[in-house]
Amino acid sequence: MDEIVIRALHQFTSPPWMDSFMVFMSWLGDNGMVWCVLAAILLAWPKKRRAGLICASALLMSLLFTNTILKNLVARPRPYEVFTWLAPLVPALSDFSFPSGHASASFAAATAVILSGLDKKWVIPSLVLAILISFSRVYVGMHYPTDVLAGAFVGALCGVLSWLLWKTVFNARK
Repeated sequence: MDEIVIRALHQFTSPPWMDSFMVFMSWLGDNGMVWCVLAAILLAWPKKRRAGLICASALLMSLLFTNTILKNLVARPRPYEVFTWLAPLVPALSDFSFPSGHASASFAAATAVILSGLDKKWVIPSLVLAILISFSRVYVGMHYPTDVLAGAFVGALCGVLSWLLWKTVFNARK
């Protein structure tokens, strides 16, 4: 299934702006950069600090589970290492493919934003950005679709776990 989706995605010639846009989306997710900035903004804003704590801890959990444990445990090669016809649009990486760290961080942060009770002006952009960053990783040739789906699942789980952790902490303080 992964190969079918990747071949279908790369058999059509995309407009040049699409390649640039997807490379940019992928770059936004590098090292969880955009999500770390979001967490920092929320932490700095007193009325949003709780959401910032949930988001920051979800990102830390995502980093631990995805990049430290699962990638090394599964050790799946990247698609461009398997399919010689696939030329990635971004520089090659030395780590493993499964699960996608970009998708994991994106959905950890987006889930944290959703569960922390922020309004739609935070939720909708976070969710749209998480989807775009995740899709971009398949588009630029860095991941299989199942890497992204697994990363999104792990990230969402980290967001839920973080929310539960902080809910317990805040309820214990009452």
